[in-house]
Amino acid sequence: MTTTSAVSTLEQILARYEPVIGLEVHGQLLTRSKMFCGCSADYIGSPPNSNTCPVCLGLPGVLPVINRVAVEYTVRTALALNCEIPEHSKFDRKNYFYPDLPKGYQISQWDMPLSLNGHLSFTVDGEEVRCGITRVHLEEDTGTLQHAGDILQQARSSVVDLNRAGVPLMEIVGEPDLRSSEQAREYLVRLRQILVYIGVNDGNLEQGSFRCDANISLRRPGETELGVKVEVKNMNSFRAVQRALDFEIVRQGRLLDQGQTIAQETRGWVEAKGATISQRSKEYAHDYRYFPEPDLPPLQLGVDFVERVRAGLPELPQQLIERLQRDHGLSPYDAAIISAEREDARAFEELVASGVPAKAAANWLMGEVARLSRESHTPVQRSGLGVAGLAALVKLVEGGSINGSTAKELLEELYLPGGDPAAVVRDRGLGQVSDQGELERLVDAVIAENPAAVADFRGGKEQALQRLVGGVMKATRGRADARAVTGLLRDRLSG
Repeated sequence: MTTTSAVSTLEQILARYEPVIGLEVHGQLLTRSKMFCGCSADYIGSPPNSNTCPVCLGLPGVLPVINRVAVEYTVRTALALNCEIPEHSKFDRKNYFYPDLPKGYQISQWDMPLSLNGHLSFTVDGEEVRCGITRVHLEEDTGTLQHAGDILQQARSSVVDLNRAGVPLMEIVGEPDLRSSEQAREYLVRLRQILVYIGVNDGNLEQGSFRCDANISLRRPGETELGVKVEVKNMNSFRAVQRALDFEIVRQGRLLDQGQTIAQETRGWVEAKGATISQRSKEYAHDYRYFPEPDLPPLQLGVDFVERVRAGLPELPQQLIERLQRDHGLSPYDAAIISAEREDARAFEELVASGVPAKAAANWLMGEVARLSRESHTPVQRSGLGVAGLAALVKLVEGGSINGSTAKELLEELYLPGGDPAAVVRDRGLGQVSDQGELERLVDAVIAENPAAVADFRGGKEQALQRLVGGVMKATRGRADARAVTGLLRDRLSG
């Protein structure tokens, strides 16, 4: 042990220890009703404790009924993650006493889940990573607690809202196959993408409908025995997951350097502090006293049911990426960006179907359209311009009617309110100046007015040419064909 070990950085810790990370992801399923009763699964915005009934409140004498669609969505997810689907499955009671569980137990699955032995593959820094999926199982969500007071201190008071209690919740348990916070982040990005693509989850981390608990331990490089794991909760963004894991790597590494023992515990991530804090000692499986749920019959998933679900799977993200490259000639990078969100991929294919060249469609969607979508929180499909209006605008550029600068200005102007790009161009006289004679006259005038820039260009300063191009663009209020202007200037000045 050295005196400098206490201030070791992340990079130094990673040189001495190997992180072992496994993620447990919970995703609320997009069903209309809760898991075991008829209450609405859409609880956001409801007055506290109004979206409840005797079943999800756990009142005496009530009986749960399994939500068939939730089972189907869980199997759909498992198949998308290359899991095996056992013929027999069952629900269990998971006993633990927290105030957000009105029954005093949670109906979950233990030793006979709906699926087993899957995997998810992805690439990080050019390296192929394959993370095993232990299981995808189905359970019910808990209620939510709201605390008054500093989270780092004892809360002054707490209240419970049971509107969420009983919402169908799918848990995806990953194997401890991840070795960095970057791999963990990419695993979550890809997993969320799949769940949204197949229509079982909305992928909303901020509202908690897609959330993650991370298990992390450290060991010396080359060792096979796992270290003592710590579970980290309360992370509501991909960035938070990565930051929390990096914090834990440093915290645990410094403790090990000092010869201390890592406590098996649950810790919470505090975004404002950029740190994890201890919440409670970590439970073991036997602490939950699992036993088969006596009020629900075992499940038997027939082959016909499983194959019907498999046949209904939509195109998965990796399949779409490969098809965009094959059918439209996109680069792997462009195809991955375009397919990151299914709505963007649909917009791309609508643009191409309307006659927009594939590369132009990709460039606009990844560039100016993506910026406006972020700033306005409105994807192009729901904007006033729409995909059809965007296609009309891009065709004006591709056909030479307007240049890229004018098109960007029109896109920003019309994105939310909408409008006919061709009509605006016609009414305002925004058409591109591409007449050869007119351009030659403008170029000659700019050359005559800027002798210093001409001398700089002829002296080898390439950037001086852009000053001259800018002069022509200014004279035409941005409507000149910049490519043609550049060519004419080079010809004139080379002569």
